[in-house]
Amino acid sequence: MRRNRRVKILATLGPASSSEEMIRKLHEAGADVFRINMSHADHDLMRALVGRIRKVEGDVGRPIGILADLQGPKLRVGKFAEGKVALTLGQTFTLDDNPEPGDANRVQLPHPEILEAVEVGHRLLIDDGRLQLECVATDSHHIECKVVAGDKISDRKGVSLPDTTLATGALTDKDRKDLDAVLAADVDWVALSFIQRPDDLAEARKIARGRAFLLSKIEKPQAVERLDEIIELSDAIMVARGDLGVELPLEAVPGIQKRITRACRKAGKPVVVATQMLESMISAPVPTRAEVSDVSIAVYEGADAIMLSAESAAGDYPVEAVATMDRIAQCVEKDPLYPGIIFAQRPEPEATGADAVSLAARQMAETLGVAAIVTYTATGTTGLRTARERPQIPIVALSPVLATARRLSLVWGLHCVVTEDAQDLDDMVNRACRIAVEQKYAKSGDRVIITAGVPLRTPGATNLLRMAYIGSDGLSAV
Repeated sequence: MRRNRRVKILATLGPASSSEEMIRKLHEAGADVFRINMSHADHDLMRALVGRIRKVEGDVGRPIGILADLQGPKLRVGKFAEGKVALTLGQTFTLDDNPEPGDANRVQLPHPEILEAVEVGHRLLIDDGRLQLECVATDSHHIECKVVAGDKISDRKGVSLPDTTLATGALTDKDRKDLDAVLAADVDWVALSFIQRPDDLAEARKIARGRAFLLSKIEKPQAVERLDEIIELSDAIMVARGDLGVELPLEAVPGIQKRITRACRKAGKPVVVATQMLESMISAPVPTRAEVSDVSIAVYEGADAIMLSAESAAGDYPVEAVATMDRIAQCVEKDPLYPGIIFAQRPEPEATGADAVSLAARQMAETLGVAAIVTYTATGTTGLRTARERPQIPIVALSPVLATARRLSLVWGLHCVVTEDAQDLDDMVNRACRIAVEQKYAKSGDRVIITAGVPLRTPGATNLLRMAYIGSDGLSAV
């Protein structure tokens, strides 16, 4: 199945889309990667969903990526004697370690790491910012706050800390168990929630040991401040705009999205734009015009993937949401202005052989109007560097490693094909020509650009660039 777009679509599975039939329909509608949210899926359900995705993958004959999204630390207040209380602007309200039910003056905050880290002047946002508190005094057992916005609070509402860096890491005990389970199920990507600092990736990287790629969700101000370091240590990044919009001013989020997208493109790391992209389609068969513009902006920026959350997981129109996103992306990429916008945002190549070859491949392909760039990639590095150039020529990524092809299904512009490794250079060129024809990217008489690393089967050694004509048999080079 050949997609008529370069940006990828990431669809979340849930109650509305967990059957094999629905997964197949979502893939046919345009979903390239499926997300399993471990906040809502237990291990049995996760394994069942992975099995269903792999069944669909086998039936369609195309590699499909799976992303398991770890819950991360969920910070919540305790319970109230009456379930909820009313507050007044300017009053004092205390968060403490007392397990007794709360009242209009105090409530338990069962997170000692917060009690120890919050300082005077720090903000505490309750219930997605509907209640805003400011710390006026604190010790290791109490945080005395002033109510600066909002007028009510109820049981177990979430707490956000835009000004506070917690000493604890990003992985909870639940996350560690979930990480072991998803790695055993052979998922391709693991998303880490509430990353604050580069060090937060270290434990997950040690546990994963290369069995899955790690995607860092940027949803806290502390992560934005150390963005470049986090990108360097991550395999991919997600612009998680929901929590970003809680802990940062809403008007700042669009600019941060652009900053993250361009930083990832410069680094050659995939970037996913997520949250509320087609939110109205949870209950309506068509999106709002503003949502269409939101999706379009992400595509114009050159994001690798755009994501659906509740729209495909729990909405009334999951297939229609994926199909709508697919149509929007196709329309943007056909816009005459699109190539110029993508070119204007193209980063300078790094001083490496892989970047030099990828740059030359893109320039040759666009100058000569070849049918496709065919890249051999065992670890994924060559495919990522080729995609970094955002060529207007189709990219066919050939890999002998199924796991690599699945992981690259998240990456902009890559049409991934699993094939046996080439035996020698002649076999490599002939195989590239044959597969380009089989996948309907080229025909007899066309030219293709081929990139690879030699000696063959040498990871990360992209150093070969070759142009080939496809012979009259459509199977070999001349």
